[in-house]
Amino acid sequence: MVGGLVALGPLYTVAGFASLVVGLVLLTSTSLGLTLALAILTLLPFGTLPFKAIVTPTLLSLALAGLFLVWVLRLLARSDTYDLRLTPLGLPILGFLGVTLFSLILGAGGVPDARTLHNYAKFVLGVVFFFTLVNSVRTRQQARLVFQALVLCGGAAALIGLFLYVLPDETALKLLLIPGRIGYPTSGRVLRYVEDDPEGLERAIGTSVDPNSFGGMLALVGAIAVAQLFSSRPALPRWLTAGCLALMGVTLLLTFSRAALFGMIGAVVYLATLRYRHLWWAMMSAGLLAVAGLVGLGMGESFVQRLLEGVQFQDQAQQMRLAEYQNALAIIGRYPLFGIGFGQAPEIDLVAGVSSIYLTIAERMGLLGLAAFLAIVGAWFVRSLQAMSTSDEEERGWFLGTQAGIVAALTVGLADHYFFNIEFSHMVALFWGGMGLGSAIEQIRVHPHTEG
Repeated sequence: MVGGLVALGPLYTVAGFASLVVGLVLLTSTSLGLTLALAILTLLPFGTLPFKAIVTPTLLSLALAGLFLVWVLRLLARSDTYDLRLTPLGLPILGFLGVTLFSLILGAGGVPDARTLHNYAKFVLGVVFFFTLVNSVRTRQQARLVFQALVLCGGAAALIGLFLYVLPDETALKLLLIPGRIGYPTSGRVLRYVEDDPEGLERAIGTSVDPNSFGGMLALVGAIAVAQLFSSRPALPRWLTAGCLALMGVTLLLTFSRAALFGMIGAVVYLATLRYRHLWWAMMSAGLLAVAGLVGLGMGESFVQRLLEGVQFQDQAQQMRLAEYQNALAIIGRYPLFGIGFGQAPEIDLVAGVSSIYLTIAERMGLLGLAAFLAIVGAWFVRSLQAMSTSDEEERGWFLGTQAGIVAALTVGLADHYFFNIEFSHMVALFWGGMGLGSAIEQIRVHPHTEG
């Protein structure tokens, strides 16, 4: 096998050995596997194998599939030690996946195209990440490790985004073209600007291809970091959490994603209202510092103007959103029950795709799918809040973190669709993984002596 890889060339050799190492990591420890998956999700979400196959899987898909396979095999091989944990939300989530499959087949007339099937398979892996976390995170130590990995990886992703942002555009572009061999874009809008104007404001993008999805990821992980910062028993040293959070906050602002900004604000308001009252003062102080920083960089007026134009639906992006909303409502009106599936719109006067997870679910899966989604999320919050009421301080910080992260995602989802988009499976995995982490903590409390 090694000789064959060497004969194919150095790139294939490195890729082959890297795959073997990743496989050994996944088989050796689910904790290390989870850390690896979270690192790929935040730092290299669109990375693929460096060679073409019939289907070229992403690195994240391989990591998620490997994790899923490992805990299933452990369950089968050591049923006396490892019990299957579906949680009370397990069957409803499987039912929700069943509705997505029905809508996929119905919308495609029974024969979805290869691209849609490929993206749908990645979407399913993202949703199934819920079960992977519930069945892999079985001890407090493992839960602590996941929170540590999330905060550190979020800080690292923000640092990369900030580093690329401060570089001259030509240098940043050269660096962003390097991952082109592993699935990243090598042409078109590699660097991104407000209103796609290269003479205007540049947007922080990191390695996430799209600044809005980058901002959404930072909002969700940043919300978890806020809860950890104010927890009486944080998973990381407080200074380190504060540093990562500061990086995420600054970089989030530089994405110029209004949805992500309001998502982060919504999460902080949730935490301040529910538990940490002094967060109100911290939020106002952070806001003043952010304004002062933007003014110092000469971007204050442009940033405020962009926010005002967004709220008033005056700029081009918001005008396009209004047109998308009208089109989505037309689709929902014609296909109210099961939607149009995950492919193209079935009628020439309709266009699939809208910047809202709620309207996206409704047009893709119909009102039944949207009702199922809202019911599952609502039930998750009810169970999480009930479990938190009898938890200790460390667990309370964990519950609040996952709740705040989902609040951020749901708020972002009012004006962006990345958390339910089959082409952004890492965002799907982040959302359902956040819920899975909250449910895993609940299960640890129910089975505190189970081996990890």
